Amino acid sequence: MPDDRRFQSVLAELSARLSGLAADVVDDAVERALAEVVAFFDTDRASLIQIQPEDGAVAITHTWARPESVPIAVPERVTGRFPWYHERLRRGETVRLDRVADELPREAVRERSYAAEHSMFSHVAVPLLVGGRFVCALATATTSAHRRWSDDEVERLRIVGQLLAAAVHRKNIERELRDSLADLHALQQRLEAENRYLREVTDAESGFEEIGGRTRAIREVIASAAQVAPTSATVLLLGETGTGKDVLARAIHARSARAERPLITVNCAALPASLVESELFGHEKGAFTGAIAAKPGRFELADGGTLFLDEIGELSLDVQAKLLRVLQDGEFERVGAVRTRKADVRIIAATNRDLDDAMANGRFREDLYFRISAFPIRVPPLRERREDIPLLVWEQIEARQMELGRRIERVPEDAMAVLTRYAWPGNIRELANVVERALILSTGPVLSIDAAFSGRAKQAEATERIDEVERAHFVRVLERCQWRISGAGNAAELLGMNPSTLRSRLKKLRVERPPA
Repeated sequence: MPDDRRFQSVLAELSARLSGLAADVVDDAVERALAEVVAFFDTDRASLIQIQPEDGAVAITHTWARPESVPIAVPERVTGRFPWYHERLRRGETVRLDRVADELPREAVRERSYAAEHSMFSHVAVPLLVGGRFVCALATATTSAHRRWSDDEVERLRIVGQLLAAAVHRKNIERELRDSLADLHALQQRLEAENRYLREVTDAESGFEEIGGRTRAIREVIASAAQVAPTSATVLLLGETGTGKDVLARAIHARSARAERPLITVNCAALPASLVESELFGHEKGAFTGAIAAKPGRFELADGGTLFLDEIGELSLDVQAKLLRVLQDGEFERVGAVRTRKADVRIIAATNRDLDDAMANGRFREDLYFRISAFPIRVPPLRERREDIPLLVWEQIEARQMELGRRIERVPEDAMAVLTRYAWPGNIRELANVVERALILSTGPVLSIDAAFSGRAKQAEATERIDEVERAHFVRVLERCQWRISGAGNAAELLGMNPSTLRSRLKKLRVERPPA
């Protein structure tokens, strides 16, 4: 048996070496100490076992064995494999087996098999207390001959084990602290990025009250938006440029369970193709020229909130594929990174493109379309709700006149008639611009419409009347042919037109086959 003086020397050396170690070198120091345990106690293998206080999970985290011994994989999670053995360690009982094969009870079937597999003759494991709980155990074994474990040896093993357990516990605490500080730093960065973004966007009120209009068409849009807003469903807003899809997206977000989290907007059409992926998913420092620092993408900024992908039809097929992955499982990587991140984001997408046509021509992925079109809402153009135009005109007047130093009390009937009859290809955005210019030109209480706009509106009205005549003629012919365009005796032949030319003209005139 090793004498007390030698043990005190080993103990003093271990204590000095293990105290105050940095977390990143503790594992190496523990393995070196296990080698000294094997040498001091004249065994063949030693292991440090950790018991998780939360769920009692058991894992071999450190081990050292003589070259001739059967190796043990580390770390090896062994929870549930050895119920008899682990239950005793959790209860704080020392497991002392002078002859493993003879002394293991009959119910320790798995333990007996493991001992045979690893040529284990004798074994002792001592549970270790840290902070009043058994969180570790130090075990050593012989694999070449049997031996007896004296009480003094078990106690000495326990003393050495307490030094190792304390070092590992300090390492775990230090790493947990580092991880917590890293999480806090990441959260601080994200909050700062969110605040920067929110300061950049318009601090407009969000609500259906922003969506002006009383016609049935716009009321149906609002009803659909109110129905889907409280859910987590993806929404696809379809409509021409300037119809107010962005306003509707803000209203849906404001009435969702995510209203307290940010609404992050990405104008896919305004971003250069080379930057779209970086803007959506972020990038790491040095990922490309000019990436002088890591930057979170819009998905990270929108985590827990809503991401509004405006003009989604402008995304390249490559970015569409990566977007589809995020929508399917919430996972993505920053540009230049290998670490996978997750984000819990609700998607509201919008486009003024015909996505059916884009899919037919291979410019938009069908699988992405089916993912984003769970709840489509078509936002009607102004020409389909002309009765709302007077109300919208007055809303624009009230919104801008004080800022421009005007006080309008009346809009002449002829001016309102011009505004109402105009087709508004730019929709509400164009209407806002026309009213703003009218306010600037008006020096008194009566709104004065720009003469140039009036002339353009009358010319467009005449063209619209011609288009209406052509549209009506096409519809009559199509109805006669049961809406068949190609083939003998069908619409294209009756009109004397090439079928592709007719389809193009029908699209321009917005002639659509009515639903069956």
